[in-house]
Amino acid sequence: MLYATVISRRLYSDHPEETYEQFTNRYVKFFENVDDTFELKRGLNNCFAYDIVPDVAICEAALRAARRLDDYATGARVFEALKIRIDKESDYHNYLQALKPVKDELGIQTKEELGL
Repeated sequence: MLYATVISRRLYSDHPEETYEQFTNRYVKFFENVDDTFELKRGLNNCFAYDIVPDVAICEAALRAARRLDDYATGARVFEALKIRIDKESDYHNYLQALKPVKDELGIQTKEELGL
């Protein structure tokens, strides 16, 4: 009986669920403060590993971080990851429209725009 108690206690987590807003704020702050490409890519992998589509604010912060770190390829891959993650083509185009001002400002193109 003691063994079962120890196992259940070890697997128990008292951390509260993170809301979508908290998730968004956490990753926006992360990308605003990232200072090398390894951390940028690690952050993107972690962010896209969740079973949600990241908010436009997260994508914008990631794009700005990629440009700040002079990592154009990772910036373009943000759009690839969005396209894979989003089920509907119309939703993907909504994300592209929302990110268009940042995309144009930073000069980052999608894989399709690059002809790849």
